[in-house]
Amino acid sequence: QVQLVESGGGLVQPGGPLRLSCAASGSIFSIYAMGWYRQPPGKQRELVAAITSGGGGSTNYADSVKGRFTISRDNAKNTVYLQMNSLKPEDTAVYYCNGHRSFSAVIHGVFGSWGQGTQVTVSS
Repeated sequence: QVQLVESGGGLVQPGGPLRLSCAASGSIFSIYAMGWYRQPPGKQRELVAAITSGGGGSTNYADSVKGRFTISRDNAKNTVYLQMNSLKPEDTAVYYCNGHRSFSAVIHGVFGSWGQGTQVTVSS
């Protein structure tokens, strides 16, 4: 099982960039498909982006972030990133990462536990 710690959140102005990091430990990171999720205030958690295991040859994005967000992974550093550009106020949320050996499980976001996440606030 992999342990995950999210970081990189903060306050950013609309239109600005932010990069989130998710550091993993405790298992062989490269065998896990990974996903970034977010939970806006008063709403349910949703998938933002997902990347397959290994070299991360396939990705999947929520329609609301396509063309603005990019997920990537560095297996040598046991880290998955979420580069967020052209941020909008509606991107404000707590962002979480999680992983599973099944890409389908990552897409559906069915996990037994979640980390603390990192807060992203987009506001002028």
